[in-house]
This record gives sequence, C-alpha cells and structure tokens, in this order.
Amino acid sequence: MDEYSRFVDWDKMDATIQTQDSKELICTDFQEFKQLARQGCWAKNHSLRAKVYLKLIGNIPCRTVTPDANVYRDIVVKIIGKRNTGTLPLPEFVDNSLVPNYCLNAEGIGAVRKIICCIANQFPDISFCPALPSVVALLLHYSRDEAECFEMVCRILACNDPSKRLIDQTFLAFESSCMTFGDLVNKYCQAAHKLMVAVSEDVLEVYSDWQRWLFGELPLVYVARVFDVFLVEGYKVLYRIALALLKVFHKVRAGQPMESDNVQQDIRAFVRDIAKSVSPEKLLEKAFAIRLFSRKEIQLLHMANEKALQQKGITVKQKR
Repeated sequence: MDEYSRFVDWDKMDATIQTQDSKELICTDFQEFKQLARQGCWAKNHSLRAKVYLKLIGNIPCRTVTPDANVYRDIVVKIIGKRNTGTLPLPEFVDNSLVPNYCLNAEGIGAVRKIICCIANQFPDISFCPALPSVVALLLHYSRDEAECFEMVCRILACNDPSKRLIDQTFLAFESSCMTFGDLVNKYCQAAHKLMVAVSEDVLEVYSDWQRWLFGELPLVYVARVFDVFLVEGYKVLYRIALALLKVFHKVRAGQPMESDNVQQDIRAFVRDIAKSVSPEKLLEKAFAIRLFSRKEIQLLHMANEKALQQKGITVKQKR
C-alpha cells in the first residue's frame, strides 16, 4: 500500500485502481494538462492522482493568511477533545448535507467530521457551503494525513483569484448559481426542462439540487473524475456535468412514469445509480459536447441573478 492509502477501504474500491506508487506527472502546458484531466490520465492510479491534486491545489492563489497543516495540528485537540468523531455535530453552514463515505475506512469517516469542524473554526465568514463534506471526504481519500487534507481544502476555500470561482460559501452565491443552472437548463436542455416543469411544483427547487447531484449523490469514481477536471478548468465544468446528468436522466426516463411523485428524489436516486446508465467517460464526453456559454457570459448571468436576489432581499436561507 502506498502512503496515500491510510483512509481508504480497499475492499470497497474499484479493483482496477492501482495502489503502487509508480508514476510522476511531468506536464507544464495548460492545454495538455486539460486534455490529460479530461481523458482520466491519473484515474486508475491512486497515488498519482494524490500527487496531481497536491500540485494543482498548491498552485491555487490564496489569501496571505491561509490555514495550513500546522494550524490543524495546533487546533484539532482543542476543538475536538475526546469527543466521539462519529457523532460530531457538523456546522450549520453545511445545511444538513450528506457526508459521503466514498469508500473511506472507519478512521477516514470520523476524520471527515473533525476536519470540517476545524475548518468552521478557521473560516468564520463561511455562512453556507453544502458541498464541503463531499469535498473533504474526497480529498481525504488522496491525503497522507488529516492535516494535509485540511490544508488542501483551506486553499480551495481561500482562493482569492476573482476569475477563479471554486466553491460557493454564502447562500447568495449558492442560490444564484442554482438560478444560473436553471437558466442554462432552459437554454441547453429544453426537452428536460419541459419535463421538469410538467412534473414538479417548483422547478427551481429541483434545480437547487444540482450541486448535491455532484457533491453528495455521484459515486466516488464519477465525482473524482469530475474533480480532476474541475481543479484544472474551474466552476464551469460543474455546470457541464450537471447538465449532462439531466440530459441522461431525461433520455433514460423519457416516456416512463416517474418512480415516485417527487422528481427531486427520482433524480437523486438516478444519480446515485448512474453506473447503470452511463460510464464516467461517457458522462464527461456528453458534458463537453454541450456548446455552452463562455465563462465570461456565465459569470455575467451569475452576477445578474445575484443582483436580482439582493434586490428581493434574499441573502440568507429562509427557514421553512
């Protein structure tokens, strides 16, 4: 086993994933790197993917004072103490999100909660971040220890490049991204959009799940492939994958009665079992075949949605 296997339950992993520590990736050209990520160049080699993640996240431009591995080692005992990690309450800002197991072992599953609690301590400005448990669980998979995982997640959260949007950390950003996704569905997946309008009472509520499909419902082999490309190409990739999921859902389910009277639950279940319908390669292929708006246009759309929400006074999640 390699040094990046500490938190992995290999019995649950895809048998084709190699564990040997055999390769280094030498690539400096962005276009080439983009192609390698899309092709899944490091998808079958666990330690190679770990090294690629470390390199890509290490290159993210961050705020000057970004908590690192040493900060984690200093604070973890004070914050967690002797509490049972399996039942640690998560901060409110994760909005009752699922904590995916992603083939982690028992130590890993407990460590995810510890890391999230320490992040909450260091990032008091995060007010809404339902994707966080999934991101922590995924990166822990490719970390040598908890402190390394903590540092990688902190770098993603502390990114200060205005052109590089990574993870929504406020309700306003999250909600406007849901509206933007709805706009994109309306433009690029009209048949699926018509179905959603026909079978749901509130179509925006269905589209508000789009990040949960990716960071929560998608199985590990899929979400890791999405993350490979996301770290290289940025936020737009997430929209692409979610649109592709909706297209596949529509294609598979067109003409069939819904399995429940709740399309939201149907799509979640469909994404969980996505392997029955499409491989990770095919999903990415479909995602990149969509002729999407430019990054700039998507940014403008997102800003317009954010402004509309602010004008309505919707900046925090309404209690139902």
